[in-house]
Amino acid sequence: MTSAEDLEVRTAAGAVRGRAEDGLAVFRGIPFAEPPVGEARFQAPRPVRNWEGVREAYAFGPPPPQESGFQGRTAVLDAPTGDEWLTVNVWTPGTDPAARRPVMVWIYGGAYKLGHAGSPGYDAQHLARAGDVVVVTLNYRVGVEGFALLEGAPANRGLLDQVAALEWVRDNIAAFGGDPRQVTVFGESAGAGSVASLLAMPSARGLFGRAIAQSVPGTYFSAELARDIAAEIGKEAGTAPTAAALSEVGPLELPAAGERLSLRMREYDDRWGQVAPTVTPFSPVVDGEVLPCTPWEALAAGAGRDVELLVGHNRDEYRLFLAMAERLGKITEEQAAAALRMFAPGPDGERAYRAAFPDASPTELYERVQTDWLFNMPSQRLAEAQVAGGGRAHVYELTWPAPALGGALGACHGLDIPLLFGTYEADLGGLLFMGAGVPPEAKALTARFQSAWTAFARGGDPGWPAYEASSGRLTQVLDVEPEVRPYPEEVSRRLWEAYDFAALPLLK
Repeated sequence: MTSAEDLEVRTAAGAVRGRAEDGLAVFRGIPFAEPPVGEARFQAPRPVRNWEGVREAYAFGPPPPQESGFQGRTAVLDAPTGDEWLTVNVWTPGTDPAARRPVMVWIYGGAYKLGHAGSPGYDAQHLARAGDVVVVTLNYRVGVEGFALLEGAPANRGLLDQVAALEWVRDNIAAFGGDPRQVTVFGESAGAGSVASLLAMPSARGLFGRAIAQSVPGTYFSAELARDIAAEIGKEAGTAPTAAALSEVGPLELPAAGERLSLRMREYDDRWGQVAPTVTPFSPVVDGEVLPCTPWEALAAGAGRDVELLVGHNRDEYRLFLAMAERLGKITEEQAAAALRMFAPGPDGERAYRAAFPDASPTELYERVQTDWLFNMPSQRLAEAQVAGGGRAHVYELTWPAPALGGALGACHGLDIPLLFGTYEADLGGLLFMGAGVPPEAKALTARFQSAWTAFARGGDPGWPAYEASSGRLTQVLDVEPEVRPYPEEVSRRLWEAYDFAALPLLK
């Protein structure tokens, strides 16, 4: 149980005081780096300065500068303002250093352009309590601040922020009752892409021993593509695509340039190819230094051999984006054909998809190929690469449908977040459970998610066999009646078997 003495902890930079909340000690808004503004803007994170006295850690730090929403949906953030974007939050059952609890470090998603660790959907109290683990959530720079490739700035600043937060965990988490030698990073969507990137980054080596990647996006940019996109962002901002020039634009004004470009990305089909329809001009950049190569290449070469991996996806990932665009059931044959030509692998990809799914409607084909290209096959192939490089992986697929709209959303993108955190009415959970309440099946799946994820963080075993081609690629299917069976998306796996998830190129 948490006592009054548990609420004050000394970190390397100074003392912090948290709050007792239902048996946990909770600390919010602890800075792990200096605010990246002024001369520090667009640079690698800098160590936080020491402070005197005791700092109150009662409120989340402000979100990093970001766009107002996604696909016409407004992102409402009830959060403070200011420039201390780089903060961590800690939920712990107790601060006795001798406890040595497993540590789970959450990295949020949001298309690399949105996100805030203080979002209600990431409230980690249920996970920390259910698994007797210490949960840390962190902010990192997104959008232009974090991922635009600019002259005079290091690439992948958002990823460097994550490394700095993991270094903070290494140096400080014992004082919060955590074990710095037993750290698991976990994230969803862009957070899972970040986890995959961290597995490939030399600067992150040794900072975690386990990784959980939920719905890994396959989008990684070549340096040439990223520079071209940055040039267009500069034009939208009315200045050059350099750190010095963009520093003249206020941090809260700059996201509008990325947002305007997002609305026009389809104009660049001939230059940006598959990136253009995503309306997301940001992704990790394979720059050869911060991120030397793609995660699949790194893991196949053995970069993750000493890290245990849990990776998976949701069956109907892309359906969320169809619903948000109000296009469910409205895709024409022409639109389906264009999507197949754009995303299906190989020169004969459209014919192969139609043959593999002969009864699929235009909407189903449109959704299937983009689900496979953007999330499912990148996630599955991450497991394949990990095993090929001599590492260990466990794989899952969520097939239980979101209850909103009578189940029409299926097991769509993001459904795993409210199920994992038990935050059914917050953020995306409010949409996916809207008007349907919380059925008992959801609570049972939450218990299963939390048990498997925390067991993996504690011992590397989520409760089902490791993924291996020789034993049928066994996969945990999460539904009303969970079962372990051979990889469920075998048809798609075969279609993508020879595809190289390389850094996306600049076409001309």
